[in-house]
Amino acid sequence: MVLLIVVSLLWAFSFGLIKRYLGGVDSAFVAAVRLGLALLVFLPFLRVRGLGWRRSVVFAGIGALQFGLMYLAYIESFRYLRAYEAALFTITTPIFVTLLADAFDRTLRPRALAAALLAVAGTALVAVKSSDLKITLTGLALVQCSNAAFAAGQIFYRRQMLGDPRLHDRDVFGLLYAGAFAVAAAGMLTRDLSFTLTPPQCWTLLYLGVLASGAGFFLWNVGATRVTASTLAVLNNAKVPFGVAVAILCFGETAPVPSLVASLAVLGAAGWLAERK
Repeated sequence: MVLLIVVSLLWAFSFGLIKRYLGGVDSAFVAAVRLGLALLVFLPFLRVRGLGWRRSVVFAGIGALQFGLMYLAYIESFRYLRAYEAALFTITTPIFVTLLADAFDRTLRPRALAAALLAVAGTALVAVKSSDLKITLTGLALVQCSNAAFAAGQIFYRRQMLGDPRLHDRDVFGLLYAGAFAVAAAGMLTRDLSFTLTPPQCWTLLYLGVLASGAGFFLWNVGATRVTASTLAVLNNAKVPFGVAVAILCFGETAPVPSLVASLAVLGAAGWLAERK
């Protein structure tokens, strides 16, 4: 659980940095650069000998789904939704994680589903910024596709690693980033990239690629193999209240503190429920 909380804090800084320094940069370009840098970080550790081409394709496919398709669907949703609306609709990810995990195990865990719903409700307390939501079915569907892709990638990776103790996360994770970068780069080729980057923007992209995406996604998936699927589902939403707290403390933004405290309390209750045997 500690790994997932650390990564949530790491991602919490990403929101403020993206808003401050990358507001005018094409989002598909940002996604491709982030995943490309992450791939470069993990290429030296890649060990495919003995893995076989079938399993190598499986891991690349997991990365293409969890990171590549997730980014593209989320980015495309901004054509139909405002930024905070897209962010709000990501809070359903715990439900996807729980339902997918139960589907693979051919069971239904009411306590896990209750914990996931509680996590969604707790996150909504701080994520909802306005009642003036201009919901479009296309935008909503794209964000839910993004949520489902990220959730499915976590569950697929978790099952692959837990199913074969001979596998080591560091040895195979480069394959995930290779698949993800291929998808993101293909999406980037369809965009207008007529802009220049400033030094602060380059440093921000470096942080996002090496730490937030590179180390962050790696540690998140490692953490996913060390907790129950129920706890994993709940902690998928921890980054939202953490991001609000970082925005207040580090970036000078304003937010309703009572709602933030209530959100953290409900999220904590959801985590407690998920951890109960």
